[in-house]
Amino acid sequence: MSTHDKLVGGATLKRLRLARGWSLADTARAIIDTAARLRQPLDCSVASVQRSVARWESSKAPILPSERYHLLLAHLYARGTDGQVSLGAGSDFAELLEALRFLGDSERRLGELRTLLVRTATDTGGGLLALLGPPMQGALSAALADPSRLDEELVAALHGALSDVNSQVGSIPFVRLQLLLAPIIESCRRLLDAPVPDAFVLDLRSVAAQAYTLAGRFAFETRDDEASRALYAAATDAASALGAPWRRAVVHLSHALVTLYSTPGLDVAKALVDAAVRDAQAGGSVTVRARAHALQAEIAARAGKKKHAQTALALAWYDIDSDRHGDPSPGAFSPAHLRGFEGVASLYIGDPSEAHDYFARAAESLVAPRERVQRAIVSTDQALARIRLDDPRSAAALLHECIDAASETGGRVVAIRLRRARRDLGRWRREDFVADLDDHLFRVAWRVGGV
Repeated sequence: MSTHDKLVGGATLKRLRLARGWSLADTARAIIDTAARLRQPLDCSVASVQRSVARWESSKAPILPSERYHLLLAHLYARGTDGQVSLGAGSDFAELLEALRFLGDSERRLGELRTLLVRTATDTGGGLLALLGPPMQGALSAALADPSRLDEELVAALHGALSDVNSQVGSIPFVRLQLLLAPIIESCRRLLDAPVPDAFVLDLRSVAAQAYTLAGRFAFETRDDEASRALYAAATDAASALGAPWRRAVVHLSHALVTLYSTPGLDVAKALVDAAVRDAQAGGSVTVRARAHALQAEIAARAGKKKHAQTALALAWYDIDSDRHGDPSPGAFSPAHLRGFEGVASLYIGDPSEAHDYFARAAESLVAPRERVQRAIVSTDQALARIRLDDPRSAAALLHECIDAASETGGRVVAIRLRRARRDLGRWRREDFVADLDDHLFRVAWRVGGV
């Protein structure tokens, strides 16, 4: 981090303070009050904290606040002068993160701060407004009252808020994410039913298709299958109107995955996957096509159709290894995800030892917070492979980690996989390691759907 960057960071902190009309002493008192509100009182005087604030803002050698002050500053600047939580672009909180970045803070720690404050927003009943900066909060209210006032900046802000929610999957329980997403869903519905300017209709439909798809997944994860089906139907309609078949393929794939776990048999899920493959083959996104072929392989493997599964996997690898420069959906599917599908195929129609190795490699690669749920699914399948390899003790050890992930996210698919793995451990039910696993499951059953 250069000296210039640090000076920019210090100046930004000073600008934040002055914008609120605070002196150094005022800021110190505000930090102390915030610590008391969070029940983490500071054992130091106003003068001592004031000196720290001055060092952060130094015009010669500003320093990065300590980790404890990070937390207090985040909570302090996440609330506007009206007491409302605001985390979006243009907010004091967003400017604080930028200041800390210039002062040398890591992207990982800044991401953790943001996740923590998003949790706070759901704790206090906040939602979409917390993810929009103050200017966009007013713009949304104005557009809902008069749809002709919808503009490019507001559509972009809605898309940004949606991306914020999506990025928190794996870090925040699904039931909390629903709270954040619900106002976006309602805003999209109201605006799409209104006479908004023609220039923004397609962009709004794009946001709506993504929001409805994500909401359909969240409704499934929180065990509301009826709402999930209705949301996927709305997502399909919105995506169909975009003139880009790959976007509808994305909806079909998400819908197929939840259908696979909420509807008996494979026929309904297979029909959705086949429709996704047709749409994906129409062009637009090689990545989406790879994902469609991978899920097609899983469906075939579960049906015992080895040749069809192997063909679909080969197509998926061909797609994923293709030139994806300029792909409109590049991060939606990766080789790590595909290895997980290879593992599932091997589990059903091949060698469990081979399946185990595929799962292990996939789990090692799925390290981002957004991939935590997928990692737990893959690891649960890896435990199933260990059971089939007659290694139940190490399988149980791995399942403890999956239980923790299911407990913290409320993921339904993980819970379903856990149920299956525990059932397969039945012949070792009198062993201590299974009893320990059952105790763990019992302690968190209310958070993972009664596993």
